[in-house]
Amino acid sequence: MTRGTRPRTTSLRTAIPVALVGWLVCVELVSGMLQGYYVTISTEIARHLSIVDADLNWFEAGQLLLSALSVPVLAKLGDMHGHKRVLLASTVVVAGASWWMAFAGDFWSYLVAFSLQGIYAVWLPLEIALIFDRGRRTGRAASETRRAAGLLVVGLETGAILGALGAARAHAAFGEAMVPTLLVPAVFVTLLLPAIWLGVPESEPLPDRSLDAVGFSLLALSLLTVTSGLTFLRLMGAGAPVPWILVGAGVLLMLPFGRWVLRRPDPAIDLRVLRRPEMWPVQLTAGLVGVSLLGAQTPLATYAGTDPDEVGYGLGLDASGRSIVIGVYLLSLIVGAILLAVLSRRIRPRLLLIVAASLVGVGYLALVVAHDTLLQMLACLVVAGIGCGALVGAMPAAAAAAAPRGQTGVATALTNTTKTIGGSFASSIFAIVLATGAVGTAASIGGYVTVWVVCGATALVAAVALVAVPRLAFADPDPVPDAAQEPPAPSPAR
Repeated sequence: MTRGTRPRTTSLRTAIPVALVGWLVCVELVSGMLQGYYVTISTEIARHLSIVDADLNWFEAGQLLLSALSVPVLAKLGDMHGHKRVLLASTVVVAGASWWMAFAGDFWSYLVAFSLQGIYAVWLPLEIALIFDRGRRTGRAASETRRAAGLLVVGLETGAILGALGAARAHAAFGEAMVPTLLVPAVFVTLLLPAIWLGVPESEPLPDRSLDAVGFSLLALSLLTVTSGLTFLRLMGAGAPVPWILVGAGVLLMLPFGRWVLRRPDPAIDLRVLRRPEMWPVQLTAGLVGVSLLGAQTPLATYAGTDPDEVGYGLGLDASGRSIVIGVYLLSLIVGAILLAVLSRRIRPRLLLIVAASLVGVGYLALVVAHDTLLQMLACLVVAGIGCGALVGAMPAAAAAAAPRGQTGVATALTNTTKTIGGSFASSIFAIVLATGAVGTAASIGGYVTVWVVCGATALVAAVALVAVPRLAFADPDPVPDAAQEPPAPSPAR
């Protein structure tokens, strides 16, 4: 060896192929488009189906329910048979549902199709599992997956912005005809099929796996009961006993589920893994952050639209002004995701998660005292949005790093399920809180302050819970020396 040359201790190839991440970013672009497209033209969809605006809530409830039930099962099938195979199959279902929605002319048909479309919620967990599987072979799976997850979230939020902007333009371009307007997302989802088939490599599932049908049935029954209770809570109010009975029954159904899976060698959800100190704080964080990420968006929009001249609070923004607030918030999510991608290999992942959750908490708690002007509100939302954007990618990546081989898909999917449940519970409670003490059609300022306090407090609780994670959790193992490399020659004796 030439004198002065540093010996090479590792020889690691690129953990995650750039092409793989690129194809999966395309999938997330379409996923974000689906999330932003239909909301923008929701009023027009109601008129097309001859229903009242309030009935649109059932579409969201049906989609959230089906995604909560199906995502863990599909993720487990991905662990068993290959994540690409399940990603492709789920895309076929979403494409079929999207085409069905375009031609559905009544409430029930559209409800079934829209609910089936919610299966796209499994895409991100499957993508994280695919990326982690590729990175596992080089020893940099954890850090590379976090970086790739940040890029996926950038694609997701960018797609949401493009979908929200594109829906109105498509509706106008087609002369306000709803069928061709609704065909646009169906075409984009269909184009994903050859992209996934040709551009995404298959993962390496473990052999001799089995699907715990009884365990998943018990889990589905519990989730169905809880989410039904939350839906009735939103419709019937906190004073009705039926919603609370359903929620309590759903929680109690977790007991037979727990007893069953603890006796299984290959359970639906391995509770022993969930008890690990590097796993339970992540899943808890997903549920707590879902409170602000999914539950607080409607209150933010309604507060921005409340006329201060009539009730003494609010920003009095019209639809165009409210779209600016939503757009700035989505852009801050993108910034957070980019920071995750950039900092994922420079900052310990545990610290990254704690800082991100703390930003969400600080941003929402700041709204309690800084909500009188548009600039104040935007500043608070940017802080919270940066934290949320980082967490959306970091949580499934952290769950994948903490899961044993063969359970990556289920672990990442659970972050989505707990996030959805947290958001559903928060939206139901927030609807009741905002209705209490309402001034005419406007929610009370006390209700808005309560929403912001709850969002901020739950995020800070998540940050505290993440402190329990071991310091070196989610980190890459030490680089493995290149076995083919000859040891350096000894220095000549002097």
